[in-house]
Amino acid sequence: DVLVADIGMPEEDGYSLIGKVRELDGAIRDVPAIALTAYAGEGDRQRALAAGFQMHLAKPVEPLELASAVATVAGREAPR
Repeated sequence: DVLVADIGMPEEDGYSLIGKVRELDGAIRDVPAIALTAYAGEGDRQRALAAGFQMHLAKPVEPLELASAVATVAGREAPR
C-alpha cells in the first residue's frame, strides 16, 4: 500500500491528512506516503518530509515518474 495525497486539497490539506494517518493504531500508520503538490520549493519539500511523507513530487508529474515514485516508496522495482 502507498498513500498519494495532494497537499492543496479543499477542506483538509495533505499535512492534516498525513498527521491523522500517522496517529492511527497498527501497521497502517506506517504506510509509505507521497506528497503530490504544486508547492514545489525546497521549503515545501522539507515541510512535506517533516510532516511524515517519504517523498515530495511537484506537479505536473509524468505518469512514469509517479509510478516510479510509488514503486520506490513501496520497496519494489521501478517501472521502465
